[in-house]
Amino acid sequence: MRVELKYGDGWLPVELDAGDVRVMEPAELPALPDERRAFAVAVRHPIERAPLSDIVKRGERLAIAIADSTRPLPSARLLPWLFEELAELRPEDVVILSGTGSHRANTREELARLVGDDLLSRCRVVNHDARDPEQAVEVGVSRDGHRVKLNRHWVEADRRIALGFIEPHFMAGFSGGYKGVFPALADIDSIVHYHRASVIADPKSTWGLFDGNPTQALIRECGAMVPLDFLINVTLDRHYAITGCFAGHPISAHEAGAEVVKRAAMVACEEPFPIVVTTNAGAPLDQNLYQAVKGMCAAAQVIEKGGLIVTAARCNDGFPEHGNFKRLLFEHASPQSILDTVLRPGFSLFDQWEAQKLAMVAVRARIGLFSELDAASVRRAHLEPVTDVAERVALELARIGKSARVLVLPEGPMTVPYLA
Repeated sequence: MRVELKYGDGWLPVELDAGDVRVMEPAELPALPDERRAFAVAVRHPIERAPLSDIVKRGERLAIAIADSTRPLPSARLLPWLFEELAELRPEDVVILSGTGSHRANTREELARLVGDDLLSRCRVVNHDARDPEQAVEVGVSRDGHRVKLNRHWVEADRRIALGFIEPHFMAGFSGGYKGVFPALADIDSIVHYHRASVIADPKSTWGLFDGNPTQALIRECGAMVPLDFLINVTLDRHYAITGCFAGHPISAHEAGAEVVKRAAMVACEEPFPIVVTTNAGAPLDQNLYQAVKGMCAAAQVIEKGGLIVTAARCNDGFPEHGNFKRLLFEHASPQSILDTVLRPGFSLFDQWEAQKLAMVAVRARIGLFSELDAASVRRAHLEPVTDVAERVALELARIGKSARVLVLPEGPMTVPYLA
């Protein structure tokens, strides 16, 4: 059976010699026939908010939060529409903030792709820097006693708009909503606290869940410490065309979009699979191993104990050097030893969360990786280097039986299976 896996900027063809293969893809939501019109309708008739043009007035300082280059948000399309809706807005009153969270800064070329050359030349466009104390302003104390800081430009604005897109998220339930503010615009100490091991280990910090999810609760609590005047979230198809636009109240609009995504992207399975082939949905999401953990976590939802997950993720950017992800993987002898370290009382280290999530999958299943990483580095990350996806699946089938069930997630975390 021939399948195609989303990989880098294209598709990786794989011929699987297996008798029982299930291919699971997100339901194909139709692209909007007129994206601009749908955007206008959403912001003029928002959910539990006044129309956008009634909220932002001429002369007010406006901060707009967008995603960074690791996310496929079509901000270069959305921003001009936003400015058209706010015709009286002066460029000198606007700051566009790339919510990098703890990621590296976007290059100028990346910023041009994110906002467009015209807006890049006319407005202030700022990379949030979580490690720069000059950018951070304390905005409150969380219920667990942490002093939360957010980007100064965001805090000092008169009005604030967050743009984002909604997809299932392996810790927060769904992306979008207040996540475009926190942790996207938070200081590094708040980001580390938010990602602490006990919260990540909570079984309700998982895909597709809002109620009782401690990660989403922290996002909403800390993100709302400074008023978010208006949310604009979109849903996307596999070609990044817009399938829905949800605007207005930060929680109500977010939940309306998440419900649509859940119906399209989450699929119930009756029993686990011994083999799951997955991806990280191609570029830009599979640019490094740090991001590729999401696709592995999607597969882990339905993998048998001791089963095999084969992940195809290009990882052309290697292990991102912005934190301790690589260090935690390389300095520990096993996935269990990583968990023993991060769950030790009082332990706190930047980027521990992504290593923790990878280790949580790796203690349950074996993980093979088809990528551009060198084999030695893959092994040191407690993964098995794979040079041919079909060949590795065939080898596993020869070991456990040709009739074994195989699940394929061609777009990785864009489809999230779960056990019914």
